Amino acid sequence: MQPSFSKRFFAILILSLAVGSASAEELIVSAAASLTNAFKALGPVFEAQHPGTKVLFNFAASDALVQQIAKGAPVDVFASADQEAMDKAQTQQLLVSGTRKNFVGNSLVLIVPADSTLAIATVADLTQAAVKRIAIGNPASVPVGRYTKQALEQNKLWSAMEPKAILAQSVRQGLDYVARGEVDAGFVYNTDATILKTKVRVVATVPTEKAILYPIAAIASSQHSEMARQFVDFTLSTDGQALLAQFGFLKP
Repeated sequence: MQPSFSKRFFAILILSLAVGSASAEELIVSAAASLTNAFKALGPVFEAQHPGTKVLFNFAASDALVQQIAKGAPVDVFASADQEAMDKAQTQQLLVSGTRKNFVGNSLVLIVPADSTLAIATVADLTQAAVKRIAIGNPASVPVGRYTKQALEQNKLWSAMEPKAILAQSVRQGLDYVARGEVDAGFVYNTDATILKTKVRVVATVPTEKAILYPIAAIASSQHSEMARQFVDFTLSTDGQALLAQFGFLKP
């Protein structure tokens, strides 16, 4: 007895979906929280240039991402907000040799809530008694926190700032603390401050001892090594750099 048309149709449909699913190449990119908006815009452009590829993103503090990769999380590409986190990945032999590249730069800024009435115009102003709480990324695990601590130590202000520090687990968490008025000020990247222009105000650009450069690399355990390399190269391409610049990132 021949199967009905509807049964044959659904059988073919299921087979087609299975084949389509198997042929789709999913690329998992773990990236620093500060890259969230830019990479979400970058993904569709890369997919358009590589038909059949789907880019999936995982955003968090860079150190947390390294820990995930080290524990076996399926990741193809890692983009960090500082060299130290990428160094940790490299030391653990998590990277494909020769794929590590600096692809964008950023700057550290001091922000306050948009409606703040405190007289804060410089980092030194944070020593005022009126300033009680300052959002700072946790230096032990968050790149923006490391940049902040180094900058404050350079200006001999860390010991005065540390008791006021409200440690954030990512730069975006620190940004949210300031935007909601839960702290008097905070340190974030310039690219993050521009996201909430109506809720936070940049009062100073903070010089850092080392230039803020973001590295990116393909992961050794990737099942899509060639596509991972192509994504790394795409971030440095003319199209990739132009898009990243739209979000305020600087050339490496």
